[in-house]
Amino acid sequence: MFFRTLRFASYSVGLFALFLVAALSGAPSASADVSHIRIIRISYVQGEVRFARDVKGDPLAAEENVVWENAEMNLPVRQGFVISTGKGLAEVEFENGSLALIGENTVLQFFDLSLEDGSKTTRLILRQGTASFSINPSNGDYFSVTGGDFSVEADGHSSFRLDNFDDGSRINVMKGRVNVLRKKGSTLLDKGQTFSMKADDPKNFDVATNTSAGDDFDKWSANRISAEYNNTAAAQQYVNSPNYSSGLSSLYTYGAFYPCQFGNCWRPYGVGMGWSPFDSGSWALDPSIGMSFIGSQPWGWLPYHYGAWILDPLYGWLWSPNAFGGGGLYGTYPGYSPVTGTWLRGGKGKGPIGIVPTHPLDAKSKTPQNLTHGVFTVNNGTIGRITPATAGEQWKSVKSVPTNTVNARVATATAPARIERTMAGGNSAARSVGLGNGSSLSYDASSRRFVNSGSTAATNARVGAMNAPASASTTRLTNLSARPATAPTRSFSTAARSVPPPSAPHSGFAFSRGGAANSGGGNNARSGNSGFSAANASSSASHASSASSGGTSGGARSH
Repeated sequence: MFFRTLRFASYSVGLFALFLVAALSGAPSASADVSHIRIIRISYVQGEVRFARDVKGDPLAAEENVVWENAEMNLPVRQGFVISTGKGLAEVEFENGSLALIGENTVLQFFDLSLEDGSKTTRLILRQGTASFSINPSNGDYFSVTGGDFSVEADGHSSFRLDNFDDGSRINVMKGRVNVLRKKGSTLLDKGQTFSMKADDPKNFDVATNTSAGDDFDKWSANRISAEYNNTAAAQQYVNSPNYSSGLSSLYTYGAFYPCQFGNCWRPYGVGMGWSPFDSGSWALDPSIGMSFIGSQPWGWLPYHYGAWILDPLYGWLWSPNAFGGGGLYGTYPGYSPVTGTWLRGGKGKGPIGIVPTHPLDAKSKTPQNLTHGVFTVNNGTIGRITPATAGEQWKSVKSVPTNTVNARVATATAPARIERTMAGGNSAARSVGLGNGSSLSYDASSRRFVNSGSTAATNARVGAMNAPASASTTRLTNLSARPATAPTRSFSTAARSVPPPSAPHSGFAFSRGGAANSGGGNNARSGNSGFSAANASSSASHASSASSGGTSGGARSH
């Protein structure tokens, strides 16, 4: 289909997503409906952080053929992913603003990320280490974490820390209430309570009142959770999106909102009229998602996967959360777009290839509204400056991206190390292991963040989310589908202590069910399996976008 620069219609980025996934993964477009797959993001990376995809069993077991790759901020995460840290920290943000904060030398597995009628099921496995969780459920969402000897189900708004040691597991509840599921029974915990169980004596467990002031990891987690909550609440006055809030906190921190014809629009701080929406970022290829643009700035999640762009004569490019043709934030569950842009090729399909930012009024099989402003040329993975469109020039939609546009580079990483940790030495000793011995990261109370106390190049290169946005205009390409011939060998396995995650309920929270009945399973009660494929990931959830902006028309923050 050809487009002319002076026609004012629109084009659906959802159609682009289907074309691109089919071209890159070899799957039929009908079975690669990305908008029906739960996709969350890595919202913070510092130090050594890696990930693996499509892991079925224990990623630390010798028989598992697991390939690890370096993780980047704003990397999309789906079911089957595993995130592991060495001397580093990571944070994962869910659609409703829930957080998973991952300490050093930790392995966290995303066993189940499923969707049914707008309700989200999240079942995680803490294979090793320490992690804290802040849960913000909505619409009957279900959230559980399994850590070696028991599983923890969240009851409404809650936060807790889970430690998986070699000889047992421990949970500390900081907010709300949780349910601890054992093989034979369950235990309710309230704020301020701890629960611990030794692996060699599962019949005996201890419930106590936590009197510890917490370690550096606790302080860092509490500050991250508080900042996320406060900034998201502040951003909601401009973007009224109760069903999806991931990334709103970053928008409020790193940019300002302005009234526009589509409600409120946004742009980052410190950019001028010549700023390009795709100035800084990378490309990540996943067979089930397609080629996604990964914004290298802390705010680079929402603007590149949801909503649309307009070119304002006063401010330049502005991001709008609304999009009539799909991808807006005002639906029940907004559809994910690999990039908020349309791939085109000039010269009747024989000229240069480029991207046109999605416009809020773009619609299926019509000329992209922003084509009148020009095309961002793309070559060898790099997005260049905008090229003005010539009157009468014809562009053709691209169903498969040429190889010189997506020239991939592999970014493999070393496998995580097995770290020995025990519960011996009492509560204080056990709770001091958020950061391992010899760590180059130390907590700075004045700035409320971890800083680099060493000079490790890998650590210095990955301090991202809490620093000022980079100004360099670079675009990298990472091939997430690469697999080396052999996997690293291991001489240990933690499978014997890893209890299966509880089966998710079909409705409501775990507290409407009997505790003893929840301890078995490991099967996904909603999706029917623990694996993942785009072909069977569809859901009956509605994805209708609202035509109204839902935000306020004034009172935007000063730029």
